[in-house]
Amino acid sequence: MLSAPPNVRSTTPGAFPLAGGAEPSPGYRLRCVRGRGGFAEVWEAEAPNGAPPVALKFMPTSNTSSTARELRSVQSFQSLEHPYIVKTYGMWSVPGYIVINMELAEATLLDLMQLYHNDLGQPLEPAVLCTYLAQVAEALDFLNARRHVRDGRRVGFQHGDVKPNNILLFGDVAKLTDHGLATPTYGPATPCPRQGTREYSAPEVFLGTLTDWSDQYSLAVTYYALRTGRFPFPPPPPPKESSRSYLRPAADLSGVPEAERPALLRALAPVPQNRFPNCCEFMAALMKALGLRTDSDSGSGHLRVVKDKSGVISTRTAVTPPPSSSGSRS
Repeated sequence: MLSAPPNVRSTTPGAFPLAGGAEPSPGYRLRCVRGRGGFAEVWEAEAPNGAPPVALKFMPTSNTSSTARELRSVQSFQSLEHPYIVKTYGMWSVPGYIVINMELAEATLLDLMQLYHNDLGQPLEPAVLCTYLAQVAEALDFLNARRHVRDGRRVGFQHGDVKPNNILLFGDVAKLTDHGLATPTYGPATPCPRQGTREYSAPEVFLGTLTDWSDQYSLAVTYYALRTGRFPFPPPPPPKESSRSYLRPAADLSGVPEAERPALLRALAPVPQNRFPNCCEFMAALMKALGLRTDSDSGSGHLRVVKDKSGVISTRTAVTPPPSSSGSRS
């Protein structure tokens, strides 16, 4: 079963104390830790003047390279407006940390999967999962397209870390978060460090390259992992033991029905150019295989679940989990 990282309070010597009741800025009062990543913690916090609670992400200033990269990504993404990308309201510094102020989610897709398994005793319903991941696909296609301007040039962005706990839920809306590894792309292939969460990474990332289709691969792994509770590949070797010659084995898709496998196999193709042209086309093919019809949302081009073989499915049928201790992650 997939698992979330543990919630751990900070003990960094000399740094601002991350504890319930602490105020990292006037009017912002920490409530509880929501999640912890490789080098950052996310806390739920009260906001000034009775505004809705927010998520505050604390990045240690001691990790200069990671923090600097995250700040560059935050600055790039603050100007990007999309309904399925988490909003960033601002940032400031406190002793030992850079603080990023973001909108607060109810839970993550990983939380939702665990709710289904633990409370309902069943896997995530495909229609519910597709409703959320179709929204994420829109966000990724928006980022991936070379329509953004950086240093006077048009660029796309590969998110670089698509996974269940980087997809936050706001009722029946899913939003993509954690852009710390986002990489600007000027062409179909871009050199990059071997980065991201290895279980979800595309094979070309192990070789030191990001392509226009790398996020799509991670989205396909995310679907399979949430659908089945396991990965389609054995664990990759640890970073110190792997090399640029490491190749992913063929995907084992035995955990899903035969009808779903062709779309997944194409999105998981070892050769990036053999995948779907974009993430929305991948999700459309998968939903068609599931017997779900896709439609335009008032001509906006949004994918949505309309009905399956038994009748109409509303996006409101998704079980909305209660606030959890891992509702927003770094």
